[in-house]
Order: sequence, then C-alpha cells, then structure tokens
Amino acid sequence: MKLTRKQLVQRRHQRLRKKVSGTPERPRLSVFRSNQHIYVQVIDDTQQHTLTAASTNEPELRSQLKSGATCEASAVVGKRVAERSLQKGITNVVFDRGGNSYHGRVKTLAEAAREGGLEF
Repeated sequence: MKLTRKQLVQRRHQRLRKKVSGTPERPRLSVFRSNQHIYVQVIDDTQQHTLTAASTNEPELRSQLKSGATCEASAVVGKRVAERSLQKGITNVVFDRGGNSYHGRVKTLAEAAREGGLEF
C-alpha cells in the first residue's frame, strides 16, 4: 500500500515526538508547514501550554509578504518567534521540525531563529 506525503510526514512526526519533549527550562519549538503558510509555536509540554507563537497568517505579516510559502517569509517568522521568546525569557529550546525534512523553509526558519537569539 502506497502512503501519501501527509501520512509519511505524520509517521515521521510521531517518531520524533517520542524523543523530543519541551520542559519549562527548555520548551519545544514546533514547526507546522502547509502549502501556503508556516506556523511556529514555543510549547511547554509538561503543562501543555503554548508560550509564544508566530505565523505568516498574522495580519501585519500578510500585508508585508507577497506569499507565506517562501523562504523569505519563513525567515521573518523565525526572527519574530525568537524576539517574542526572548521577551518572555526563553533562550534555549528543543527544535521539532514537525516531520518535515530539514531543508528549504524549515531550515531557513531555524537559521533565522538562531540568528534572533534562540539556542538549539
């Protein structure tokens, strides 16, 4: 039986989530990539609470960007989530790529978050 791309991503994500978990000291930086947008959350898994979030679907970013599905848009979101995390005192995170390969938009977002001050 041939699996769809979505099913393969879900399998990889479940495999990753067995190993990656966010704590109050080191929350999880979770990435969700759709065809049109990219979403990022900083999550404390022990309390099941989202600490900060950013996406290309935010109104001020939608007006600035041509498309939410580009590497440039991912870089803007990565910097924005890093700024918001640093404001809340979060410097160290665990990176959860959400079952996507570390390439393209996911890689650009991670590098921008590192440049913004997050360590992972």
